[in-house]
Amino acid sequence: MTKICLAIPSLQSGGMERVMSVLANAFAKKEGVEVHLLMFGKDCFVFYPISEQIVIHKPGFQFNNKVRTWSTIRTIFFIRKEIRRIHPDTVLSFGDYWNSLVLLSCYGLKYPIYVSDRGRPCVDSNKVQHYLRKYLYPRAAGVIAQTKKALEFYQTIYHNSNMTVIGNPINLINVPSVQREKIALSVGRLQNTKHFDRMIRIFAKTVHDGWRLIIVGGDTMKQNNSQSLKQLIKDLQLQDCVELAGNQSNVNQYYLKSSIFAFTSSSEGFPNVIGEAMAAGLPVVSYDCVAGPSDMIEDGVNGYLVPVFDDELFKQRLGDLMNDADKRVSMGEAAKKSIHRFESGIIADRFYEFITQSKQKHE
Repeated sequence: MTKICLAIPSLQSGGMERVMSVLANAFAKKEGVEVHLLMFGKDCFVFYPISEQIVIHKPGFQFNNKVRTWSTIRTIFFIRKEIRRIHPDTVLSFGDYWNSLVLLSCYGLKYPIYVSDRGRPCVDSNKVQHYLRKYLYPRAAGVIAQTKKALEFYQTIYHNSNMTVIGNPINLINVPSVQREKIALSVGRLQNTKHFDRMIRIFAKTVHDGWRLIIVGGDTMKQNNSQSLKQLIKDLQLQDCVELAGNQSNVNQYYLKSSIFAFTSSSEGFPNVIGEAMAAGLPVVSYDCVAGPSDMIEDGVNGYLVPVFDDELFKQRLGDLMNDADKRVSMGEAAKKSIHRFESGIIADRFYEFITQSKQKHE
């Protein structure tokens, strides 16, 4: 029997949480594997469906920000006590800030702790977090990066000898024989780093010829960008060809009827929407931001990588695809084929092999 403990603040709606739920359910299906899910955040909410075979552990107290230090100490003791009670063969922790908390909680224990930062690399953290990671990450059994660029960054500061890259599991879409429309699609929350204003201006400079730009996603982080984007669309007189579709529960319908995916984000951890678009057979034009697009897009084969903020080249690449149906089809087919390496089962197996390597060595 192999006991796996998965540590995460919660399973609320979010990218990190979705990946953890996929891994938990995949591990639970393996013969001879017992999965424990340890949650310890402010709100231990379970949004994603979880197998009944998974044992869930939650603290019996509420994290109180008004007494943050005391709540943090209680959380540390809870994590340490529960992991000793579970007595796992391996532990996998998700979350930049939370990984340090888990490693600190387990300090001196003999359980192998594997950690995976799920945010954007190169993002400045406060000094306490920075020094905690520099001290604790070398003591982890292994560190998992989402992208090659993230790995390069982590290797320069964490100095752990056991690091690897494992991308996110992508939901592969069953692509029926559909009639593609002249739609350039972009998907993402309307936050500043996605630069949808630049996307709209780029589209405004292309020859439309019946093409439309649809942006799927809603406001976030109190930035209220939808109002400024609506005003920009009005100022550029693009009301007939640019649509802000807002949040959508079924994004797949947009992937399946569109012909191109356009992405102007300047900073990512691992952009799942690019993988989903490619799985739907769409060629992608994307800023080559840190990090993620270059792990999925092979420039000129299944899409185009454009230097960040090189909007003239972005316009050219977008126009090339708009004006060449054969290229859209060939690149879209290449995209769909290449993204299969991120299929959920394959990614889950890679995580499993990495985090159980200590146990395998002793068998």
